[in-house]
Amino acid sequence: MKRQLQSFLLTCSLLMMSLSAVATEPLPIFDAHMHYNIEARSTWSPQRVIAMWRQLGIRAVLATSRPNDGTLDLIAQNAPDIKIVPFLRPYRVQPDRHDWFANPEIERFVEKELQRGIYRGIGEFHIFGKDADAPYMAKIARLAKARDLWLHAHSDEDAIERILFHAPGVKLIWAHTGMSTSLDKVEAMFAQYPNLVSELSFRSDLEQDGSLNPQWRRLFLRYPDRFVLGTDTWVTSRWDDVPQLMAFYRRMLGDLPRDVAERIAYKNGLAMFGLP
Repeated sequence: MKRQLQSFLLTCSLLMMSLSAVATEPLPIFDAHMHYNIEARSTWSPQRVIAMWRQLGIRAVLATSRPNDGTLDLIAQNAPDIKIVPFLRPYRVQPDRHDWFANPEIERFVEKELQRGIYRGIGEFHIFGKDADAPYMAKIARLAKARDLWLHAHSDEDAIERILFHAPGVKLIWAHTGMSTSLDKVEAMFAQYPNLVSELSFRSDLEQDGSLNPQWRRLFLRYPDRFVLGTDTWVTSRWDDVPQLMAFYRRMLGDLPRDVAERIAYKNGLAMFGLP
C-alpha cells in the first residue's frame, strides 16, 4: 500500500512538472509580416534566417519579398518544422511601391507570377486614399476574391474600405492595423468587415506604461480571431531586431488569457491558411 501511494505521488509530481513546463513554454509565433528583400539576402543567407526562426520559436511565416525570389529561396530550404506561406508581392524593385497600381508592366508581372500556382495571397502592397479606386487595384481585389487569395495591404482606413468595396467579402490582412488609425475606428471596421484581419507590427500604442494598453486588451478579447503578429523586416537592419520583437510580443501577450494569446501568436495564422 505504501509503495502504491509513493508511485501515485510520483506520478502526480511528474504530471504537475509537465503541466508547469507547458504553461511556461514560450508561445510559438506565426510571423504574418516578413520580407526577405534583395538587400538582406547579401548578409542573411536562407540558412541563417531559418536557423534564427527555429531558435526563436517562429514556427510559420507569411513570406513576401522584393523580388519574389527571396520567398522562393526560403521555400527551397524545405525546413520541415517551419511552415512558409508565400504571398506574391507586386514589386520588382523598390520604386514600384509608388505606382504599381497604375503600371501596365506590373500587371503583366503579376499575371506571370501567378502562373507559379504557389501563392496564397497578394501583397504586401502600399496604397492610400483614392488611389485604391485605380482600375488595377479593383481588378486585383476581384481577382483575389475569385481565386480565394488573401490581400495584404499597407494602407490607411480610407483605402482599406475602398478595396473592400470593390470586392465585398475579399479576405484582407491590414498591415500595421493602419499604424495610427484610432482603435475606435478599428473596432467599427471589424464590426462592418468580418473578413478583415489586422497585423500588429509598428503599432506604437500596444503597451501603456509597460503593460498591455487596456483598449487593445478589450479589442483582443472581443475579436481574438482577428489579429496576427509580424516583424516587418522591410530593411536589413530590422532582421537584427527580430529577437527583441519576439520578446516584446510574448510579454504583451502575457497580459492576456492563454487561449487568446495562443490565437494571436500563431493559431489565427494557421487557421487562415488551413495549416495544421
